[in-house]
Amino acid sequence: MGNTANRIYLVPTDFSEVCNNAMKQAAIAAQKMSAEINLLHILNAETKAYLKKENIPASSIDDKLNAMAEELKKEYNIPVSYQIEEGSIFTGIANVAKRINAQFIFLGTHGKTGMQHLTGSFAIKVITSAEIPTIVVQGRSFNHTPKSIVLPVTSEAGPLEKTKYAAMIAKGFGAKIYLYQIGTAEEGLNSAIKIMSDFFDKNDVDYQVEVAKLGNFSKQVIEYSAAKNADMILIMTNPDKSFTKFILGSYDEEMIFNVPQIPVMCVNPRKKEWEKLMML
Repeated sequence: MGNTANRIYLVPTDFSEVCNNAMKQAAIAAQKMSAEINLLHILNAETKAYLKKENIPASSIDDKLNAMAEELKKEYNIPVSYQIEEGSIFTGIANVAKRINAQFIFLGTHGKTGMQHLTGSFAIKVITSAEIPTIVVQGRSFNHTPKSIVLPVTSEAGPLEKTKYAAMIAKGFGAKIYLYQIGTAEEGLNSAIKIMSDFFDKNDVDYQVEVAKLGNFSKQVIEYSAAKNADMILIMTNPDKSFTKFILGSYDEEMIFNVPQIPVMCVNPRKKEWEKLMML
């Protein structure tokens, strides 16, 4: 996944509590993985309206980011930088992530509590615009790196991209992977599970395979993850309508914004890499 010197975790913030939580979780991960944090605020119409309403000078944004960066450096002993980008959160975050060659985006999601409204469909637009995985963080605090990760499996198509990310995280953090298979008679799923299991065996990743019952799969994934005290759920998303087969399917807000508030890593299949993986 690249040299450790090039590991950059991008953390967009509107200075809300949940964005601060995402920042802290990113810092904990960066400390473990020898990565750098890049804090980002998108200066858009919402920010400008908020500043005007509260009679706050625009310079306060830079002051806040600088103070947050210095605090993270001191507490976690990691490199931290920050920047202000003017534009739309829907394209600005993805553009910055690409420009700085970020590895992950840590996205704090919430209701109408901060300067910007990163919730529901708004957050999904941010997630689908990015070419790199986005880790969706809610209000629940995790003061440690992931130790248990749930991978839902619903299709035989393209399991390797998600599997490679899971293996990297598991090896880096010393986590266990729980492959959770949808309850179905579809034979192709056994092939996907075998591909994933073989990859984990080859890379010495601790894992376990379990099969769900027939019924509401997203609900079962959430309940299963809570029962396993999972620190992360890892899903494959499908922003490109031309992909007809994929791991989880179209976005399911119940999964991404789950009630137990377990962080969810969303991996967007990229067309070029997807076609390459399908040939393996």
